[in-house]
Amino acid sequence: MLPFSAAAENNKRPILQVLNTAFANCTRVLEIASGTGQHAMFFAEKLPHLDWRPSDLAEHLPAIDQRIVEADTELDNLLAPIELDISDLPWPVSAADYEDAYDGIFTSNSLHIVSWPIVEVFFEGVGETLREGGMLCVYGPFKYGGNFTTRSNEAFDKSLKERDAESGIRDFEAVNELAEKIGLKLEADHAMPANNQLLVWKRG
Repeated sequence: MLPFSAAAENNKRPILQVLNTAFANCTRVLEIASGTGQHAMFFAEKLPHLDWRPSDLAEHLPAIDQRIVEADTELDNLLAPIELDISDLPWPVSAADYEDAYDGIFTSNSLHIVSWPIVEVFFEGVGETLREGGMLCVYGPFKYGGNFTTRSNEAFDKSLKERDAESGIRDFEAVNELAEKIGLKLEADHAMPANNQLLVWKRG
């Protein structure tokens, strides 16, 4: 049995509605922390104008590869998954793919899982990888003005910290400040199902 994320299955269609607009003028998207590969498969199929590159830690790549192999439909625009550790700069896509730079980066449910220093490194990596005019889309829960948007998010944050004290739901303002430091401007903040947000930034 392949690894399966119920959350990825449930949120893929609402996310797609936003990506249809956010990535409308993009041609090549890098997905950070692809996990089970469910999003990669779905978005590559539904956004055929994009070359979609999944990435994750090495231990997750076999499952993503197997999901692609077992798919009913071959997707020419779904690129082979690559090993990418957010905390290990420079990312392997920064220099090797320079001539075909990414004009889109997407990540889902990742920034609250890693530590804050890794969130900072994430934006450094985006700064080295995303070309001018490119779009960054980040899906997940956020706090605003230091406050949780719902009690369920507060409880979720508590459970995250019990598992890993350095993880937790991030403050939108702090994340946006990191984005602005690398030349990103917030284009949209979409409220999503299950008390999540989809933040969209544009570079340049």
